[in-house]
Amino acid sequence: MTKIVNHWIGGKTAEGASGTYGPVTDPATGEVTTKVAFATVEEVDAAVAAAKDAFVTWGQSSLAQRTSILFRFRALLDEHRDEIAALITAEHGKVHSDALGEVARGLEIVDLACGISVQLKGELSTQVATNVDVAAIRQPLGVVAGITPFNFPAMVPMWMFPLAIACGNTFVLKPSEKDPSAALKLAELLAEAGLPDGVFNVVHGDKVAVDRLLEHPDVKAVSFVGSTPIARYIHTTASAHGKRVQALGGAKNHMLVLPDADLDAAADAAVSAAYGSAGERCMAISAVVAVGSIGDELVQKIRERAEKIKIGPGTDPTSEMGPLITKVHRDKVASYVAGAADEGAEVVLDGTGYTVEGHEGGHWIGISLLDKVPTSAKAYQDEIFGPVLSVLRVDTYEDGVALINASPYGNGTAIFTRDGGAARRFQLEIEAGMVGVNVPIPVPVGYHSFGGWKDSLFGDHHIYGNDGTHFYTRGKVVTTRWPDPSDAPAGVDLGFPRNH
Repeated sequence: MTKIVNHWIGGKTAEGASGTYGPVTDPATGEVTTKVAFATVEEVDAAVAAAKDAFVTWGQSSLAQRTSILFRFRALLDEHRDEIAALITAEHGKVHSDALGEVARGLEIVDLACGISVQLKGELSTQVATNVDVAAIRQPLGVVAGITPFNFPAMVPMWMFPLAIACGNTFVLKPSEKDPSAALKLAELLAEAGLPDGVFNVVHGDKVAVDRLLEHPDVKAVSFVGSTPIARYIHTTASAHGKRVQALGGAKNHMLVLPDADLDAAADAAVSAAYGSAGERCMAISAVVAVGSIGDELVQKIRERAEKIKIGPGTDPTSEMGPLITKVHRDKVASYVAGAADEGAEVVLDGTGYTVEGHEGGHWIGISLLDKVPTSAKAYQDEIFGPVLSVLRVDTYEDGVALINASPYGNGTAIFTRDGGAARRFQLEIEAGMVGVNVPIPVPVGYHSFGGWKDSLFGDHHIYGNDGTHFYTRGKVVTTRWPDPSDAPAGVDLGFPRNH
């Protein structure tokens, strides 16, 4: 029997009323295992109305009340992490260890939210004039929305809602329709932790649901993670409707390898960063830039390691890489490899014909490695979002930096070198929001913010960390004058000695 995933509105499951459902497949078999309800405008409105009603009390709740619920939620997350990881594997396809890692990174932001009291401390200046004090405080916005991608169905929502609700907002989540079950499980755990009805809601769907959230007058802010074209659309549309927006887009992350680098360490890093989670992550390294004469040796070391990666179902504990999310996506990724040679690249490894015995219907693709890729090739220009690594050759450090900075994307980048001076120059000269020095995937820990530059971010705020707290609150400055009791009008006795 096919599983049905419904909405979560006002603290309970809400069956889909539209009659429209989207298919959810097991990427390892290609079989449709689940149907997810697609929300109508009216159902989105019901979720926003539930959040708006809940904000009346939640927005005035104490910090102690909010954080105590989040502490209970964190304990439940820890207790159910294997179950959540299994849902991710079943619908996304990533191996269980990757899915567990995703839950762990989401937990970091829950930890941050549990300590939100420190982040929300205000400022006070006393006696700025005679008997005048000035205080700066931060207050919640109201109803906020999150629109999240398929590649991290638990982690990315947890980059958003724990901070949002800790700050006193209520939340409407529209997760990816390709792997919706993890979001629903998070909603159930929040309810079990004691979160009041309506503070957290989940609506599933397509563009109808997204557009309604972007235009709804009661939604005050929108957080988004996804591709650059959609991020640009989210930012433009929501901003036009007067909303605060943080929209994180796509990436083409480069790894610059200098001649003095430890090539074994660089090759290990390139393989894990390019092919981990089947390359379906916005912080994947998809372009290695080899400086000087090291290119041939580096490519050979990458090839040797890549050929040993075991590809199979995520439920198999020996698998190191799983399938891609859908057949359509698999075919698109394969097209970049198929066309690479005609665009001037050398195809070192071609994984497009890969299948897994007994799972021939799955969305399989093997490891692909392209060398001497020109910057004009589509495999270099586009965000592939799959296990395809391009190697480019440059003569000097300066050429490498110029190549990377010419990219329209600026999400993350890395340099591999033993030279501290070169690394210091790189971190200052490179045009990207996150930089790794001998670290291939520089995703910040929870108390630092995540976000790119250029076409990788639309809006002023990065996600989580201090930027997350600022995004989900607005500042207010209060100037106060209280006359000294000794200056009370004649005839008013405050029991205080008079000065005159």
